[in-house]
Amino acid sequence: MLTPHLAALPARQRAVLVLRYYEDLSEAQTAQLLGCSVGTVKSQAHRALGTLRERLREPDPGAADAGATPIPGWAPVGEGEGERGGRS
Repeated sequence: MLTPHLAALPARQRAVLVLRYYEDLSEAQTAQLLGCSVGTVKSQAHRALGTLRERLREPDPGAADAGATPIPGWAPVGEGEGERGGRS
């Protein structure tokens, strides 16, 4: 599920995420390997994670659970009362 979204990222953003989170390298190690500053690693990771969040929020028309019944009493934060969508 994540692989196609990761593959769609620009090469530098993809490289930063792979090195930071799959290879578990530090920001400094990632920067050294990519030949850029730590600030660039941070900004590219931030942008890439934001893009992935957006894409993963979009409904997948081919998903098996598209149109599934929501969990009673639950709504995403901001769509109900309190954090659990109306539960007190």
